[in-house]
Amino acid sequence: MTQMTDDVRRLIKAGDLPGAVRSLRPHAETAPLADLAKAAKYLAEAAGFYDLAKAAKAAAKKPRSPQALYDFGYGCVERGIAFLAVAPLRQALALVPDSRRLLQELVSALEDEQRHGEAAALLAGRGPGLAPWPEGYLLVHNALFAGDLDTARRTAAGLADPEDPMWLGARARQRRILSRAALAEAAGGLGGQDLRGWHFALTGGLLATLSPYGFDAGMTGRYAYLGDDPALCRRGIDRLGLVLDAAGRRPASVSILPGRACTVIGLAAAELLGLPAVPYDPARPDTLVVAYDLNAHDPELLFSLHERTDGHVLYEHATCWTDPPAVTADVSGLLAQHTVAPWAENGQRPADTRPVEEIARDIVTADPAPDGGDGQTPADPDEALRGFTAAVAAGWLDGPRDRVRSCGPVRSSRFG
Repeated sequence: MTQMTDDVRRLIKAGDLPGAVRSLRPHAETAPLADLAKAAKYLAEAAGFYDLAKAAKAAAKKPRSPQALYDFGYGCVERGIAFLAVAPLRQALALVPDSRRLLQELVSALEDEQRHGEAAALLAGRGPGLAPWPEGYLLVHNALFAGDLDTARRTAAGLADPEDPMWLGARARQRRILSRAALAEAAGGLGGQDLRGWHFALTGGLLATLSPYGFDAGMTGRYAYLGDDPALCRRGIDRLGLVLDAAGRRPASVSILPGRACTVIGLAAAELLGLPAVPYDPARPDTLVVAYDLNAHDPELLFSLHERTDGHVLYEHATCWTDPPAVTADVSGLLAQHTVAPWAENGQRPADTRPVEEIARDIVTADPAPDGGDGQTPADPDEALRGFTAAVAAGWLDGPRDRVRSCGPVRSSRFG
């Protein structure tokens, strides 16, 4: 029994399964595979993942078996602990270097860990022998999300259309990303810290505000924990109005999604933008759909937002960047890991139970001036957002609102 395994069992016994998972991360690519698999078996048994426990047990017994290593790695990816899959899949690929299945699964594990540069290098290392579909497509994808536009464009230019129609949607989505990247780059963006530019290129959404705190301390424009306030809500709506104006969009109404939070932010948006507020109807054209947090809604409602209705613009005030919603908003007010709404209970104050109209009035009357922040964050003036929006408007509101799980090349520190 190793110290690593002892720690896992101790944490499981204490009821701290997430802590047990976290304890393995520092050892995931340095521990002997047999020991790693044994520790993973205990985790899987505690979580009730008996398929993974069986695969981990087999890998612990046969750490040189490509099939056992593949099954173990595949199970880790499927159960959301891809960081444990990298080492066994890498070893399996070393044993069977021509296996496309192993290559694809290792790339999948690296993607889930947002290690796109490593995934791209692994694929590019195959040279001219790299199969176009899906491997060539995956090289373009990972190069894009690693910020390597040269490799992405060069590879995409030589990538023939797929023979299998199942890849046509992915091909179209990738072409839209490349097109948006060209627009953002022409607008002077896509540097290593250009969160707004890369957010647009990779997701198709426009980011209204950047966090004025911790830019050079690991946050790069995103928030980690955010105690939201009416002024931030007001600032997001004001910048939304600026985006609509710069893009030449004139919605006829504000459509409010169900729920107290969406009603508050929707009523405030309607008043600030001078538009009538109406209940959300998926078939209603020429409307601004307003949400506070899309992750709060059920899959059926989000599915209705995936494909575009004529004139729809989807605004989400607080977009979670560590667990993005099933649909990408056309405009995000801000990016945060965890947000507590101004009217929600926060451990120091009870929930605000006033009528939604009164809380919305707090937003409307809030100080519209931007937060000065820590003084270390680059300025984000209205003119910059207006100019960027006008420059990329031709590629905005195009295609379905696909979920994008990766942060892309602009990274931010996260907690937990």
